[in-house]
Amino acid sequence: MHDLLPHISDQLSNVFGSITYFMPEVYLALLFIIVLITDLIFGKRSTGLCRTVACAGLVLVMYLDLMQFALVVDGQHFIFSNMLLLSRSNIFFKLIIDLLSFILLLYFTWDKKLNGHQKGLSDLYSITMASILGLHLMVMAVNLLSIYLAIEMVSIASYLMVAYRTENAFSTEAGLKYVLFGAASSAIMLYGISLLYGFSGSLDVIFQNNIIELSKVNPVSSSFAVILVLIGIGFKLSFVPAHFWVPDVYQGASTPVTAYLSTVPKIAAFALLINFLPPFILSGRWTGFDIGIALSIVGIITMIAGNFAAVMQTNVKRMLAYSSIGHTGFALMAVVVLTLQGVSALTYYLLVYALANIAALMLATYFANEADAEDVDSYKGLGLKYPIASVCFVIVLISLTGLPVTAGFTGKLFVFSAVYSVYQQTHSIWLMLLMVTGALTTVVSLFYYIKIPLNLFLKRKEISEIDSNKSYNLLILSIIISFLLILLGIFPDLVLHYL
Repeated sequence: MHDLLPHISDQLSNVFGSITYFMPEVYLALLFIIVLITDLIFGKRSTGLCRTVACAGLVLVMYLDLMQFALVVDGQHFIFSNMLLLSRSNIFFKLIIDLLSFILLLYFTWDKKLNGHQKGLSDLYSITMASILGLHLMVMAVNLLSIYLAIEMVSIASYLMVAYRTENAFSTEAGLKYVLFGAASSAIMLYGISLLYGFSGSLDVIFQNNIIELSKVNPVSSSFAVILVLIGIGFKLSFVPAHFWVPDVYQGASTPVTAYLSTVPKIAAFALLINFLPPFILSGRWTGFDIGIALSIVGIITMIAGNFAAVMQTNVKRMLAYSSIGHTGFALMAVVVLTLQGVSALTYYLLVYALANIAALMLATYFANEADAEDVDSYKGLGLKYPIASVCFVIVLISLTGLPVTAGFTGKLFVFSAVYSVYQQTHSIWLMLLMVTGALTTVVSLFYYIKIPLNLFLKRKEISEIDSNKSYNLLILSIIISFLLILLGIFPDLVLHYL
């Protein structure tokens, strides 16, 4: 005990000095407590108030994110004894997460089925605030302990969000499946972390001296440990083989929750992967398996599995679930090269993919509210009855496919450019296979995305009048996002200038 006393002062100074770089997360923690207390005080009637407090608070957090750019002029800054890392790219990821979360907070009450939940949505807003805090920590985590805690924080919140509609058996089943897969993934990752700690003697695995220690271990053992950790991260990314939970969970969860799970945790997981991989790929001291080749193989399989499985789906949410797996495989292309150009391309691609995916699920909610349409076949003839929503749906799907002149095309072009730049230097066959697979699966995606416009405009059926819930808010926000997808496709520098 006496040996530790001289270090306590230094540790406290480090903690207090780190708080300046941690203000958005401090405010998120306070925001979670405020939303929770608001719910406890006002009860079931507090949904609107909790939503207002959460949205206003998130705007303040985005402002604090922007203020952090002045703190990392020199590039990056480690805080809390190297547990977290603040850098320009991390701040961009946090901004994207907060912006998308703000849109999703608005979206929650616009889903007829979710809004009809007997307990109200106040609890959902407090759970979402805790999840956003966990996502911020995921983006910044560079220590194995902070990585694990951040992922678990997000996972627990996600389990609650999926099973929120307890009166719905399908939602409860999806939540149970998610918990089981998540628990298995968590155990696997924790075992990998324990092995890495045992081999290197430190949890700060991203530093060069720890990679040197790992290089002294049998390559098979150290490779096995890293694979286990990557499986844990892959659960959040939903790449093959950690993707089995996605279709059932996305279909069983409420559509706004599906929109949340398919975008913001995935973006945070990619940011985490970018923090975790450089010592293993760029240091030249790693003696285990070639992680670049391994991720290339995973990316190729993920693109093929996700896109070909989506072709066979008839349920819109399930189709978008499989397509999100395919998009994960495509985004892995930028991670494999791990250059500044690759990180910028990945950031842009994830932003435009997330916007398009959220808009697609919003429009799925719109048609479910208005015409009780859940499957692709039930969209027949609705294009003329709901022309504005249908045109927006077409624009969003064009962006998800990656066709000109949308932002989806520009995002895929940037990813291809980043990979091709590295291929020109290395002539790696794996990078060539990644690009070929990415191009072919983009063509395959046309076959399932085109089903919706085909049914909306070119097929007819007798449409019976039903009691619709006029979803003007969904329509207005979908129009705005559709406009943004075209604008960013034509003028990508509006975003790229800052990356």
